[in-house]
Amino acid sequence: MEVNNWHKELTYDEWVPVTVSGARPGPRYKHAAAVVDEKLYIAGGSRNGRHLSDVQVFDLRNLTWSSLKLKANDGKEDGDSSQEFLPATSGHRMIRWGEKLLLLGGSSRDSSAELTVRYIDIETCQFGVIKTSGNVPVARVGHSATLVGSRVILFGGEDMSRKLLNDVHVLDLDSMNWEMIETSQTPPAPRYDHAASIQGQRYLLIFGGCSHSVFFNDLHLLDMQTMEWSQPQTQGNLVSPRAGHTGVTIDESWYIVGGGDNKSGCPETLVLDMSKLVWSVLTVVKQKDPLSSEGLSACSATVDGEKYLLAFGGYNGRYSNELFVMRPKEKDIVRPKIFQSPAAAAAAASVTSAYALSKSEKLDFMQLDDMNSNSHVNGHSKDDVTDKIEAIKEEKRILELSIAEVRAENSKIGGELEELNNTHAELSKELQSVQGQLVAERSRCFNLEAKIAELQKLLESMQSVEDEVQALREKNSALDQEMELAATAQRQSSGGVWRWFGGSEK
Repeated sequence: MEVNNWHKELTYDEWVPVTVSGARPGPRYKHAAAVVDEKLYIAGGSRNGRHLSDVQVFDLRNLTWSSLKLKANDGKEDGDSSQEFLPATSGHRMIRWGEKLLLLGGSSRDSSAELTVRYIDIETCQFGVIKTSGNVPVARVGHSATLVGSRVILFGGEDMSRKLLNDVHVLDLDSMNWEMIETSQTPPAPRYDHAASIQGQRYLLIFGGCSHSVFFNDLHLLDMQTMEWSQPQTQGNLVSPRAGHTGVTIDESWYIVGGGDNKSGCPETLVLDMSKLVWSVLTVVKQKDPLSSEGLSACSATVDGEKYLLAFGGYNGRYSNELFVMRPKEKDIVRPKIFQSPAAAAAAASVTSAYALSKSEKLDFMQLDDMNSNSHVNGHSKDDVTDKIEAIKEEKRILELSIAEVRAENSKIGGELEELNNTHAELSKELQSVQGQLVAERSRCFNLEAKIAELQKLLESMQSVEDEVQALREKNSALDQEMELAATAQRQSSGGVWRWFGGSEK
């Protein structure tokens, strides 16, 4: 791979290992990555249970790695000058903000109860802790952090006591103030190690992730204007459950790389067309390929005006420090989709068609007024134009009936949804009642087990008493025998004496 034109020699939509000049960073996973200009920055991570604190930089021009030497910020404005080294951290997220890299959350030796936001100034190589205000979220790992304008949308993760989360927080990067968002409708199940993206600067998409026992392949959407969750239907290829994957957005395409389910990795690179909500498999690697790993990172970089995907690290039975690149083929730019129910979409289409026909009808009427003095217009008689208008009116009437049917269907669906919600509420109450009964039964079982233990101890003590009684009985029997023998001997001894006296008198 020629250094100067290496990116122009790549085949479209295929992962290629990058031939690196010089030393590589240490293998790792659960690190954070970001691209600034034509350099890839890798921060922290984990290997063999040990957190890492180094920051590595890959130059996309000369294809070399270097280590970024950092120094603590001596000022008091943004940073904490008491920090001497960038803390070893894993499970964190990193985003670019101006000439700074912001590191959000993660697990480190000095983790606090609240989520910590650190920064690395790539111009001065200084680092520190940014003081944030407001409703600061709890410290966590495996969350997602998505940049939307000047805000960071934080979702989910796992706190330091391993409690799973599905909360939403927003950090205003101008004021560094946190706000906890109250959402409506059904949110995603609590999870960590998922992927998140933003579509149209309005919709937050959440894909996959896992709980402590379940791996997910669901897609959820949060409307950032109404703060309503929904779970839209998708089309295309079926996607397998996964966690520890990574996602990169280029235009309307969301690339999903890697991930796994603790048993095997996911070798396919997926693409979600966010405008149509269609999944497709872009390419597939071997099962034990480093790209089929959990905890890897992926970013997009622009070189000579063309966008590329970069993937680094991960773990699939062994830790990786390989760097891969993909040259994605440009997709046709399509109009962003308004996410809504199929019924609402049909209604919108009907309304649009009806509106277009009504405009056309008005135009025809205006033309008809202008044709009062003419018997033919463009070769068509007045009767033909009148017939056309009548046909348009009939089509309009049919469309209005269709709209009425769609509205009726929406109303019916709304009623069914309300009934389902009521059923869900009743089932939840029953579940709580059963859980309460289960707790009571467990308590009763515990009491019975305690009584049984006491009875067992009592039986054991009774057995020892019986043994002692038996021993006393045996002792008493032996004593009776001895007394009987002694009495017999005494009688025999007494009879001999009297006989002696009797003989002497004769």
